[in-house]
Amino acid sequence: MPQKILDSTVNDFAYSIGLLFRRVRAAAASHELSLTEAAVMARLEKVGPATTAQLARAETMKPQSMRTTLAALEELGMVERQPHPTDRRQVNIKLTVKGAAVRKSAGEAKRTWLAHAIAQLDEDERKTLFKAGEIIKRLVENDGQ
Repeated sequence: MPQKILDSTVNDFAYSIGLLFRRVRAAAASHELSLTEAAVMARLEKVGPATTAQLARAETMKPQSMRTTLAALEELGMVERQPHPTDRRQVNIKLTVKGAAVRKSAGEAKRTWLAHAIAQLDEDERKTLFKAGEIIKRLVENDGQ
């Protein structure tokens, strides 16, 4: 495939993935969380309580920016502070019951929209889409190797 056509095809593909991502995210828009806030909540749900510094490193952002994000989440009642188990100078951030419920509800809304959209495809299109998903997963998992 000539480079110019490949570049154009890659751009179209990236645009399509972006549209899908935005549409799936819009399905849970009633929760009104930023991408960063949602990512922090997902991380806290997956790995448990963490310090501001740990969260900032994990999300590749400055601690000051993470503090702003955490303050917004705390104000919404999505996260809360708790004493660090081994270092009294530090504070861990943990997901609240409300935060976990919002994550669950948003995830269900996204999956419901996506399942409904996929159900509109014919069998061959669904097979192609699921095969593409496997390829995309492999691309991401092999990133940098």
